[in-house]
Amino acid sequence: MHKKISIVLGVLIIILIGTAIYFTQHKKVEAPSTTIAETIEYKNTQYGFSMTLPKSWAGYSIVTSEWEGNTYVNPKDIANEQRGPLTSIRHPAWTADNQRQDIPIMVFTLDQWDRLNKDEFHIGAAPINPSELGRNKDYVFALPARYNYAFPLGYEEVEQILRGNYFKGILIFKIPFSSYLSKSTHKSLVRFCSSLGYPPAKSLLEI
Repeated sequence: MHKKISIVLGVLIIILIGTAIYFTQHKKVEAPSTTIAETIEYKNTQYGFSMTLPKSWAGYSIVTSEWEGNTYVNPKDIANEQRGPLTSIRHPAWTADNQRQDIPIMVFTLDQWDRLNKDEFHIGAAPINPSELGRNKDYVFALPARYNYAFPLGYEEVEQILRGNYFKGILIFKIPFSSYLSKSTHKSLVRFCSSLGYPPAKSLLEI
């Protein structure tokens, strides 16, 4: 009986996943304004986004840090209220002596993004907010305001990449483990999602 329930649940989850992928892939998408002939892809499965890069970026590195949001309670008191991940894609030719423009991607929860746009907190000294790059059902991804204010080497190429709509949020399926879903069935579902390019959240792979 337990085995039959596990199989039925597995089949239902696969149907739901297939339906979600069908509608995601058949959404109308704007054609890129610029074209990159040969490309590579960076995919972040922790937060669910990907970025298509020129082939010349092969060997890129990822630099992780945090953004901080401040609420000005009064002119003499600054309270750090919000923070979140900041992932920067770094060109392989970047060196300490020859620094190039990174592609910085801020990660916000939906609630944080809503509060930011209600001016409940601010990030940095710029009078404008970060600009949205894309989103999925859990997070909003944004470009920091004035990220290239110093016009470092390679900033024009990064602007071209960003103008080309090569950033996208991707689905991350959360497949819960329960007493009604056997460990073998759970692992099979994880492999199925990953084979379609929609991997489950990283923490669930460890179950």
